[in-house]
Amino acid sequence: MNSRPTSFDELDRKIVTALMANARTSFAEIGAGVGLSATAVKRRVDRLRETGVITGFTATVRPSALGWRTEAYVEVYCEGAAPPRRLAEVVRNHPEITAAMTVTGGADALLHVRARDVEHFEEVLERIRVEPFIRKTISVMVLSHLIPDSPEAGASHPVPEHAADVR
Repeated sequence: MNSRPTSFDELDRKIVTALMANARTSFAEIGAGVGLSATAVKRRVDRLRETGVITGFTATVRPSALGWRTEAYVEVYCEGAAPPRRLAEVVRNHPEITAAMTVTGGADALLHVRARDVEHFEEVLERIRVEPFIRKTISVMVLSHLIPDSPEAGASHPVPEHAADVR
């Protein structure tokens, strides 16, 4: 990936918007919508990928289709100052954690967890709490998504096969 500054004009914005709406849209279709040839759109997409504006293409999958019917957000409170690097190591050991970030406020981190059911979620939570630097967690279960087409309502990647076998 190139780190040099890149220009990003209105045509680029329209192309990115079209790809975000449907990454399978052809360059010809996008070109027709923005007034460019398919070749010109491809050149722009290639440049946007090269400069790191576009970082990849993905499929959105309904988590329940993969057997993940329970969802929660978990606030993590650490003993002392746990470095983000250490928190990232812990997160990588739990395939049920689909997103994790350090945050401001009382908690040190916020985890997005998907599980088969409440029992599976409890097992995940117990595995997280075993870490010696984690002082406490506060969980909030998701009941429904008010914006069902948002990225948070779907999974951006399949959950590893072994995650469903953890018991």
